[in-house]
Amino acid sequence: MTFSYWEYKSWLTNIDFTVVGSGIVGLNCALSLKKKYPQAKILVLEKGILPQGASTKNAGFACFGSISEIVSDLNDHTENEVVALIQKRWKGIQLLRQNLGDKQIDFQNHGGHEVFMYYDEKLYENCLENLDKINALTRPIYKEKAFKKHANTFEFDKVKEHYITNHFESQIDTGKMMSALLNKVLMNDIKILNSVSVKEFVENNDHVLVKTNQFDFSTNKLLIATNGFASQLLNEQVQPARAQVLITKPIKNLHIKGTFHLDQGYYYFRNIDDRVLFGGGRNIDFKTETTTVLGETKQIQNKLEKMLKEIILPNTFFEVDYSWSGIMGLGKTKNPIVKQVSENVYCGVRLGGMGIAIGSFVGKELSEIV
Repeated sequence: MTFSYWEYKSWLTNIDFTVVGSGIVGLNCALSLKKKYPQAKILVLEKGILPQGASTKNAGFACFGSISEIVSDLNDHTENEVVALIQKRWKGIQLLRQNLGDKQIDFQNHGGHEVFMYYDEKLYENCLENLDKINALTRPIYKEKAFKKHANTFEFDKVKEHYITNHFESQIDTGKMMSALLNKVLMNDIKILNSVSVKEFVENNDHVLVKTNQFDFSTNKLLIATNGFASQLLNEQVQPARAQVLITKPIKNLHIKGTFHLDQGYYYFRNIDDRVLFGGGRNIDFKTETTTVLGETKQIQNKLEKMLKEIILPNTFFEVDYSWSGIMGLGKTKNPIVKQVSENVYCGVRLGGMGIAIGSFVGKELSEIV
């Protein structure tokens, strides 16, 4: 690509920091860097027209970990590690609210509920048995008892008679959140270039040569915040995981309100604009869903519609409006990777499907290690 003198001078010279990825982590990192270095020239590169991974494609859950997730995590992590991870999620949501304001992100506290299938007796009883233990572990975070039994007031079918509810969990409007975040970045004189894919980078002493699908340029520091796409640029333990979602047309007198986890969190749903948003099903076909390719499959979409009809809305007529997918970044552990990769290259990736909860916190962490 040939640039004019003005384009080259304004956008691609004397760049102090380049952030790859304009999702929650990348934009929060850029904002934190600008606050720390007000005179710095900061460039954000995004390969999509909009943020391409999960930041504009998620379900909008402001959640910290369902009861079964926490019980499961305690099998693979120490109690201190599990509490620290929940604390990061809690702090991340508070930071998001503080940075953008509840009205800007349409923050609504209706509680988060884990729903158990009628046949999942062992999991259900195990979670009930651990209720007091988990409440004691998380009390330092929430300052009170967070989890409690909740009757099946939403009249789901084929499920246990009680959910386990965390009344601190909430929901946001993902589109409003990302729109507000993008506006704030632009107002702070941080430049964003869309439809630019980073192909590779080469470190040369005090700068990094960045090669993209459009042009090559140099930057003093390179910060990679591409989460599920991290393996395309880094040799880190991050596995892409596609999440498929559908949403119904508006439903008159919709009685469902809150965020819900079902079948150990492999399925999740919520109310939004008199609609039901329902996603998940990755466990049906892990191999196919371990991909960086956006798209939907009939197998999973049909399963989502079937569960919507038989479990969530058994007595309510609905029509599916449309569907989409996003790409998460997972790993063997749920701790994000925030590290210095080399002399002038850093990364903040692997959010474990909790981008809304920890994205702001990870972005701030990433800026602080530079």
